[in-house]
Amino acid sequence: MDATELLLHPVRLRVLHALAGDRALTTSQLRERMPEVPKVTLYRHVGLLAEAGFLELVEEQRVRGAVERHYRLRRDRPVIDADAASAMSTDDHRRGFAASMAVLIAEFNAYLDRPGADPVADAVSYRQGTLWLSPDELAAIHRELLAVLGPLLANGPAPGRSPYLMSRIFFPSDSETARPDDE
Repeated sequence: MDATELLLHPVRLRVLHALAGDRALTTSQLRERMPEVPKVTLYRHVGLLAEAGFLELVEEQRVRGAVERHYRLRRDRPVIDADAASAMSTDDHRRGFAASMAVLIAEFNAYLDRPGADPVADAVSYRQGTLWLSPDELAAIHRELLAVLGPLLANGPAPGRSPYLMSRIFFPSDSETARPDDE
């Protein structure tokens, strides 16, 4: 299974999100975060991610006669880079987007189900807006966002820090608009 196919699954994406920020978790801790995912299913997906090189085993210990494994994301893990994205079919992109949205919904519901969830106090935001951009302006936004967010991606867990899930989605919203190739 190639990296693209492996990542286009909502459960595997949620596992990767759960381990973001250099967190090491056991499958039991992952189950606590995803109680709606059957145990066997979760173990299978964790196994696939480890086998494919996305996860590394950090520690093993015996707990009540069973072996408990702590996994974290490999720092050098495979990614869907620009070349892989270019090779994806429109159906692959459709599946990838659907999987990403399923993960986003599941993660948001898990947040709301937590005791004491307070979207206002936690500065939760889910706004949409339309930007009219030239290709150069779109490229500039991507560069500027990377300049602002890039250093923050290196942040790890620390006192006073909470993990925030951020989704950045850009796509043309009007099929009637001229594409750069059409001009």
